[in-house]
Amino acid sequence: MKKVLALVALTGLLLVGCAPEVGSKKWCKAMEAKPKGDWTANEAKDFAKYCLFKAED
Repeated sequence: MKKVLALVALTGLLLVGCAPEVGSKKWCKAMEAKPKGDWTANEAKDFAKYCLFKAED
């Protein structure tokens, strides 16, 4: 049982490690492909901030 839990934990860590960084072009493209009904409130806020209203410094 411990081996199964360790495998699940490792798989979860690997999947998180593969996610693009929030605000990157890759992340924006992935969000555009994701159905809007599946977005969280934080994802919608971040999408607006980083993908729609990019602040040019």
